[in-house]
Amino acid sequence: MKLKRVHSALIAAALTCSMMVTPVYAAPTLDELQEEQQNLENQKEDAQGQLSSLQSQLETLIGKIDDLEVQLIDKGEEIAQAQKDLEAAEKKRQEQYDAMKLRIKYMYEAGSGTATMEKVMESGDISSMLTQAEYSQQVHEYDREQLQEYADTVAEIEELQQTLETEMENLQSLEAEYQEQQDELDATIASKQDEISNLDGMIQEAAQKVAEEKERLEEEERQRQLEEQRRQEAAAQQNNSGGSSNNGGSNSGGGSSGGGSSSGNSLAPVSGSVVDRAYSKLGKPYVWGAVGPNSFDCSGFVGFCLTGRYERIWTSSSYCGWPRVSNPQPGDICVRSGHCGIYIGGGQMIHAPHTGDVVKIASVPSNMWYVRYPG
Repeated sequence: MKLKRVHSALIAAALTCSMMVTPVYAAPTLDELQEEQQNLENQKEDAQGQLSSLQSQLETLIGKIDDLEVQLIDKGEEIAQAQKDLEAAEKKRQEQYDAMKLRIKYMYEAGSGTATMEKVMESGDISSMLTQAEYSQQVHEYDREQLQEYADTVAEIEELQQTLETEMENLQSLEAEYQEQQDELDATIASKQDEISNLDGMIQEAAQKVAEEKERLEEEERQRQLEEQRRQEAAAQQNNSGGSSNNGGSNSGGGSSGGGSSSGNSLAPVSGSVVDRAYSKLGKPYVWGAVGPNSFDCSGFVGFCLTGRYERIWTSSSYCGWPRVSNPQPGDICVRSGHCGIYIGGGQMIHAPHTGDVVKIASVPSNMWYVRYPG
């Protein structure tokens, strides 16, 4: 008997503990759900501000990279010209050296060399000896001056070439640094876009909960009104059976009206004309400067899709200044410095890529953002 009482006590204790560790939470109220939705929208607004700042930094950096590319091209041309000048100077120096050797040869062959000097010395003609010596000295001095001049020129050009090559190396190092910064910004922007996309999903979920809670409350209110209506009808039937049907008909009409007012909202479909025009040009070849109808470049293609006319309304760089969107819809423009396309949904776009390719569907790269046609 004692063991039975102990066993019963243990069961009772276990049931008590199980009830204690299973808390029941109250469902969130409409105000709490709306507050949660507002907090998420505030977070999204902050994230969009950060994204806008990052994209501005990226645009500034891309501008620096473009300027640096021009400098690299100019420096490469200077180096190529210095190399040509160096080759010309070395060639001219060799020509001068060959001319000097030829003059020396002619001097000796014409008897104006050592043999002639010996004859002059032997004859005792001091005037001829001085003339010959002076001529030889002038020739040697001219050759030395010419050779020194060209040696100085070659040294100067070599020094210039080395300086230009050093400057080129510095510019290339700066270019690599800029590219690394761009890669980091691209990664940060992609991460921030993912964050905004996640917030969009959470906001939609929160909005759905708010809508469901509103609908639940409206349904409760409607049921309460119906219950009140039935109570009044029942009371009226007790007092006046003749007027109850009139009251009931009136109330029934009111209830029907109330039911009609609670019908759900519907969104108007987005026009697909921009996307339809994009699909209609699949397979058309890329041609630089073309705006259709049988070939396009990237901005020419986007201009046709947006307007339906075969004309360029903006360049890809101009599209970068249009209003940006974080929740792109089919028909928005995918854009980065130097390229653009038409967003068709699902992370894909239709664009005219580059020379040798055709208008085609592709995934939207992480370094592109979305803008909306303001027209």
